[in-house]
Amino acid sequence: MLTDSVRTRRGQSGQTEKKPMPTLLERINNRTCVVGVIGLGYVGLPLAKAFHDVGMPVIGFDVDPAKIRDLKEGVNYLLHFGPDYCKGMAKSGKFTPTADFKKLGECDAIIVCVPTPLGKHMDPDLSYVVKTTELIAATLRPGQLVVLESTSYPRTTRDDMLPVLERTGLKCGSDEGFYLAFSPEREDPGRKDHNTTTIPKLVGGIERASGEVAAALYRHAIKTVVPVSSAEVAEAAKILENTFRAVNIAMVNELKMLFTAMGIDVWEVIQAASTKPFGFMPFYPGPGLGGHCIPIDPFYLTWKAREYNMPTRFIELAGQINHMMPDYVVGRVGHALNERGKSVRGSRVLILGLAYKADIDDVRESPSFELIEKLDELGAHVDYNDPHVAKTKRMRRYDLHMESVALTPENLGSYDCVLVSTNHSAYDWAFIAKHSKMVVDTRNAMRGVPDRSNVVMA
Repeated sequence: MLTDSVRTRRGQSGQTEKKPMPTLLERINNRTCVVGVIGLGYVGLPLAKAFHDVGMPVIGFDVDPAKIRDLKEGVNYLLHFGPDYCKGMAKSGKFTPTADFKKLGECDAIIVCVPTPLGKHMDPDLSYVVKTTELIAATLRPGQLVVLESTSYPRTTRDDMLPVLERTGLKCGSDEGFYLAFSPEREDPGRKDHNTTTIPKLVGGIERASGEVAAALYRHAIKTVVPVSSAEVAEAAKILENTFRAVNIAMVNELKMLFTAMGIDVWEVIQAASTKPFGFMPFYPGPGLGGHCIPIDPFYLTWKAREYNMPTRFIELAGQINHMMPDYVVGRVGHALNERGKSVRGSRVLILGLAYKADIDDVRESPSFELIEKLDELGAHVDYNDPHVAKTKRMRRYDLHMESVALTPENLGSYDCVLVSTNHSAYDWAFIAKHSKMVVDTRNAMRGVPDRSNVVMA
């Protein structure tokens, strides 16, 4: 049951009168609810813009001062959205970017979009979620809604966030306490047919009232909101989505290795199988998994499964196959160079594409970094080109200090191997094939090039 808060004011008679404060649900419905978004990256910034664009006041929080500075100036640092993406937000007066987390107390609803990476032993790292929850708890006041969007294993919201928030003395489930829910992000950077507002939004609360309030909030910014019975169902659904993809990609990666050994073109096989109008869904091989979700989320589930003494051999095997793909690609590069009388050591290799997928600048968990590392360890001189990533930046695991080289005929011809890791649409594949000594293609990017005599599939 949602309850009213009370405020006092002095009436004309001079006596103190009590007047009900609008409930959180009422503030949501009349769009006076202040929405706070923690983490202004690939998930948080589009979400903040979605609420801003329907007229809600938004406060965006991030620890990166460069992001805060850019947003205040209307500069968009997520290049795949275009240069004008944030200009309207900066000028509207309804969006406040800040690194001051004391302002969390000014928010009526707080949405958490922070990283959930893996540790060095492939175990979940929830430190960002826990630290953020502690920051929220420091200013938590009655009637606030907290929603976690960061992907994690089931019961993260209940077991890791709820106790921290309830240590304040407030209880979950009413305006006299607070509300807590989970709503998984479903962003797919670079996708043209869907965006933040059109992708259906799953919402599950710690209890019924939290789910109802969170769903009401999202309905203002998202076209389709799908309430589920609990936070655990929403958490598990997100893990299922990404595990489904990881397992199927692993299967087709394994088949690629087998079919290549048999002299069969796996890409033609997939195209042929796709002619069946039912019972088949195409997945495509590559040099390894990239992005924040698919390489990471299944391992969250396998880690949690150990708590219940349940083996997840199928998922773990898929993870092993996907993680070995960079080694397979490097092996194919070595074999192709050897066929031309060269060793990897001393060879010049140009990697095409640093982003983890086509036509974006998102390099999170990109297999290109591992390819660079492995080839460098074998003694190759490695460069990269990416039209969307001018230079590398410091990451949790890598700090390469590299800059994208120009794709000129002279540059292409100077490399012993050009390795296609990301099939950006900006690339002229015929031009690349023409001026390269050898191309190793992991993405079937060269399929339309008439002369593929110098192309090796990997």
